[in-house]
Amino acid sequence: MLCVQRCASAGRRAGNLTTSAASPPSLELRAALLTFLHRRAASMSARRAELKRKAEALGSAAEGKKRKAEESGGERGGERGGERGGERAERGERQAGWLQLEVAELRARNAACKFNTKRVRFLSENQKVPQGCGGVLYWMARDQRVQDNWAVVYAQQLALAEKLPLHICFCLVPRYLDAAYRQYAFMIRGLRKVAKECKSLDIQFHLLQGEPERTLPGFVKSWNIGAVVMDFNPLRLPLQWTEKVKKQLPADIPFMQVDAHNVVPCWEASPKLEYGARTIRGKITKLLPEFLTEFPPVDIHPHSSTKTAKAVDWDEVLSSVEVDRTVGEVEWAQPGAAEGMAMLESFIQHRLRLFATKRNNPNSAALSQLSPWLHSGQLSAQRVVKEVQRWGKNARESVTSFTEELVVRRELADNFCFYNKNYDSIDGAYDWAKKTLKDHAKDKRPYLYTQEQLENARTHDQLWNAAQRQLLLEGKMHGFMRMYWAKKILEWTSSPEEALAIAVYLNDHYALDGCDPNGYVGCMWSICGIHDQGWAERPVFGKVRYMNYDGCKRKFDVGQFERRYAVKKA
Repeated sequence: MLCVQRCASAGRRAGNLTTSAASPPSLELRAALLTFLHRRAASMSARRAELKRKAEALGSAAEGKKRKAEESGGERGGERGGERGGERAERGERQAGWLQLEVAELRARNAACKFNTKRVRFLSENQKVPQGCGGVLYWMARDQRVQDNWAVVYAQQLALAEKLPLHICFCLVPRYLDAAYRQYAFMIRGLRKVAKECKSLDIQFHLLQGEPERTLPGFVKSWNIGAVVMDFNPLRLPLQWTEKVKKQLPADIPFMQVDAHNVVPCWEASPKLEYGARTIRGKITKLLPEFLTEFPPVDIHPHSSTKTAKAVDWDEVLSSVEVDRTVGEVEWAQPGAAEGMAMLESFIQHRLRLFATKRNNPNSAALSQLSPWLHSGQLSAQRVVKEVQRWGKNARESVTSFTEELVVRRELADNFCFYNKNYDSIDGAYDWAKKTLKDHAKDKRPYLYTQEQLENARTHDQLWNAAQRQLLLEGKMHGFMRMYWAKKILEWTSSPEEALAIAVYLNDHYALDGCDPNGYVGCMWSICGIHDQGWAERPVFGKVRYMNYDGCKRKFDVGQFERRYAVKKA
């Protein structure tokens, strides 16, 4: 599912890849890319004109519908009675899908924007595409989208500079960590839409079934690929895949990695493990003017492949994965880049203004609900923050709070997993936390539950049970409840090690955004105090931050949340 290259921290043995081993692009390559960009800017005028005509047509249609509604006494604006007058004036004429059109036009206007070469690092010694090769390959893994994807942008610019066909492949493994059918179906249905978009752009999309080290090198050879570009993921298994693929690729083929997931590339944000948000916030904020830029579009590719990718039977692919099929799909989150953009649109219009004040209330509709698309890479975090800042001028406090969570906290999680190989283990905790948890490991627990009891939401605590049922039914859990949920697992199991293992399993198995750095850091924060400080010492928790039922009652209507996810009586 997810594939990437590890950056080693100081002190690793010389045989491993290190940050210094990842070299910047050569001057020759930079010059070729800049020449291409100048040529490309001239070819975009027709595209911009077409998008402008579409926008004008949509605006005319919306105006006509508005006049018709007014003539018949309709009150479309009244449906959004809770909005302020200025916001209603700004958005009242907009139809569903307006954001996607706005973004497409914005991309077209920025066709000549430059690719920041700090986003890419070479994993190979060779940096020059060999003569006579058959194409450039983007190995898609963590970032499963075409547009707003710096890895695709870079791969296409490289292919155009070399006048070569562009290929995209995805290596589908039959199982991945504790992911279930729910996550696989969301991913595969999204990839089907990626393949369709690639076809419309004359980009060959290939689905390779099996571990990357068993499928990718052979594909590179059989298609005479001259360069491989991949995206970035800091997790353990993808790092291993990348190392194995790297060893099997021909030495004359450049192998490059682009961080298309973070706004600020992980290796640029910091060269070391950061202690917490306060130590990385300034570093990221300082770099945002350089990296928080617009995206150019990925266009129809002018250099066609002489061979066509093998057709994919997507239904057969879904049936082939070896995962737990009892964890079914959910209705509220539909896969695909367009669907992710639609959720972003609804957040901007209806929930963003509430985010600053209501985001910690599980009974309020104030959250973005974007995590499934962000996790799978079907939606770009950079695009999200750009649009929230662009359209949230009447909700500045919410924009600031949301940017902190989406950029600083999220990229802090990547930093933790990138520079700490024990990101999902007690061994990865700070020394003070390991000591205090060890000191209290033998403390008497008020309740002891098995993994099966916790998984099936069978505890004495109806608030905890409600949170677990939300995870089971919807594939998500409110952010505030995730903290309470994980801390109670620590309180109700026999050891911190068992608590962390259960929390990680339940999150990875049921959450649409499971198997993600954010999830691991969330569990580590709750159980091991990562990115936190020591608090007043108490049984079981030691100095790890404590949360309880009464504290939740002071923050929101606990009964309302419990009733929402109560077991329905027959």
